[in-house]
Amino acid sequence: MGNGEQIHDYLIIGAGPGGLQLAYYMEKERRDYMVLEAGSKPGSFFEKFPRHGTLISSNKVHTGYDDPEINLRFDWNSLLSDDPDFRFNSYSREYFPPKAAMLDYLSDYAERYRLRVEYAARVASVAKADVFTVSDGNGRTWRGRRLIVATGVSKPFVPRIPGVELTESYFDVSVDAEDFAGQRVLVIGKGNSGFETAERLIPTTALIHVLSPNPLHMAWRTHFPGHLRAVNNNFLDTYQLKTQNAVLDGTIRKITRTKEGKFLVSIRYSHAEEEHEDLVYDRVITCTGFRFDDSIFDESCRPAMWNSNRLPEQTSEFESTNVPDLYFVGTLTQMRDYKKATSAFIHGFRYNVRALHRLLAGKYHGVPWPFEEVEQTPERLVEAMLVRINRTSALWQLFGFMADVIVLADEGDRARYLHELPVDYVQESSLSRNRNYFVVTLEFGKIVGDPFNILRHPDPQKADRSTFLHPVVRHYQGRKKIAELHLLENLFGEWWDPESHVKPLTDFIAARLRNATGVVSSPC
Repeated sequence: MGNGEQIHDYLIIGAGPGGLQLAYYMEKERRDYMVLEAGSKPGSFFEKFPRHGTLISSNKVHTGYDDPEINLRFDWNSLLSDDPDFRFNSYSREYFPPKAAMLDYLSDYAERYRLRVEYAARVASVAKADVFTVSDGNGRTWRGRRLIVATGVSKPFVPRIPGVELTESYFDVSVDAEDFAGQRVLVIGKGNSGFETAERLIPTTALIHVLSPNPLHMAWRTHFPGHLRAVNNNFLDTYQLKTQNAVLDGTIRKITRTKEGKFLVSIRYSHAEEEHEDLVYDRVITCTGFRFDDSIFDESCRPAMWNSNRLPEQTSEFESTNVPDLYFVGTLTQMRDYKKATSAFIHGFRYNVRALHRLLAGKYHGVPWPFEEVEQTPERLVEAMLVRINRTSALWQLFGFMADVIVLADEGDRARYLHELPVDYVQESSLSRNRNYFVVTLEFGKIVGDPFNILRHPDPQKADRSTFLHPVVRHYQGRKKIAELHLLENLFGEWWDPESHVKPLTDFIAARLRNATGVVSSPC
């Protein structure tokens, strides 16, 4: 139980995937930590969400690869550990698994690695003087030198619409489709929660409209998994094939109740020459997303908020911008790559957690970021890069956000190869003071037009026009980018071709070494 006298090095609030992932690394390094969890078991968020029970995180059991690292590219649910056989796909074979499988997996993960979790410890307040003091609703307190928040986005984001308080919320609306039989329904919000809700109501309702001010964003166009996924988009057929449902772009001016108890919704359409219309519905459901709950913090340590108070503002080290020693893990780290990469999801933030663990180890325990030494020749550097870009799951999942860094030696013949650092951190940390270094990422190109009708350029000299995920290598001197190379996209995500990949990369590295040092051996 809580002990107000003992001071832990680390307190972690929340035993969801993010909190457990950090606890795994803390336990592995024998750090002094404690996890505080409101529920009676890990992952209490998944007891309720998603409301209709099916996760939209891919669970690809059969990949054709034996390499556990490569398999993590297609496994969106597993946490990281040293046991390649302890993976989520042992809990479900479904490509879109049930949320109950996640609850079982997280409980077993916490037990298997003997993570120190205090359950039934719902945090009521957090204060900070010399250290953080965390109190729960039962009067217990814990003290910690550093606080890591892993509570996720647990509150609904409610838009400022007059009358929005009259609506039902995704958080507590009925999930029984028969409760909507024969009714006209408006769903506010075009995210996955909105379309998940609309999808389940198609068989019973008289009519469904899904509305928000901006056009629909499809995940297969943007590559952001939080945009509308195909698993939830059958509703679009019912709109385009004219079966009474519709997707509307418009702003709600106000919502009122009629004498008959129905909802009168006043809408201004976004792309219709300022057209206004009043529409009548039996039910209105708000599915406008989630936000971080900052109410537990008192004024001594209330974190600065970002994006209409949806998320806590963070540095490139995932630290609060205004409260020292306050950090965030899990889906909260999406503030750093909001709607661009995958930090909002397990398959992205698990690598952010590992990066944070390494950052904390350097900052508070004097443990430098791990690296390997590589002979500073074109052949050996290219070999090391190709091994990494053909195996890494971190750079694959956190495309354009996470990078490998190769620091060239000013003296001697061995470079330092560092794995998986946030790109922004590289530019803001002491690494950017190095005279010469390479930053290696995997990135998508820009899609113009129909993503299923892309004009490809299968020429290594035109690799910068690749639209699919492909490697990008940049040479920096200090914070100045000196040169950039794109490697040609590949259907299988494999970059070993002698002419398309190995030769262009070798030529580039040889030229860059010559630029950096003036001396280089001739590439093979």
